[in-house]
Amino acid sequence: MALKVLLVRHAEHALAGRALAGRLPGVGLNERGREQARALGEALAASREPPTALYSSPQPRTRETAQALAARLGLPVELAPAFDEIDFGEWTGRSFEELRAQDADRWACWCDQRSRATPPGGEPFAQVAERAHAGLEQLARRHPSQVVAVVSHADVIKALIAMQLGLSLDALERLEIGCASVSAVEMGLDASGAPWSRVLALNASGWP
Repeated sequence: MALKVLLVRHAEHALAGRALAGRLPGVGLNERGREQARALGEALAASREPPTALYSSPQPRTRETAQALAARLGLPVELAPAFDEIDFGEWTGRSFEELRAQDADRWACWCDQRSRATPPGGEPFAQVAERAHAGLEQLARRHPSQVVAVVSHADVIKALIAMQLGLSLDALERLEIGCASVSAVEMGLDASGAPWSRVLALNASGWP
């Protein structure tokens, strides 16, 4: 028996690619993002193995994306704080350009040494990876042999993919997770009861 988890990054919003939205209140999808979410819902519904359960980070942009998927899949959305966005503390809402110019050393550490980096006043990234991985293990217990979709955030998804591949968290900048993309992992137990996992898709536009 194996669980397949579709790790969906939320669709586009106004700050995407420009600033750290983090847990900034009121960050919902823009028009392009709403269209992306609708299109992804269609793609998932038409796939060979559509999701049978749907989870979302508590942030508005993930919930809005998940609701668009739910409308097409006919599934309820369950909030899952384990897959929440990083708490960026004092960096919340700041642009990448500003961080590179005004907080260069700490920003460089964040980009290159994620395994030990913590935003000022925020959440250590190693802790983000741990809570997300714990959430994945909980899904494996709740949904054996099912396909589950989780709407989350780019760096949270990167951390989960890196952990499945045995990569250091310092390698996250080598991975690309675009808005409304799907990355997929499969998890199960072998004949001896030992856990195994593998990556099925990365930064895809849909699900086979």
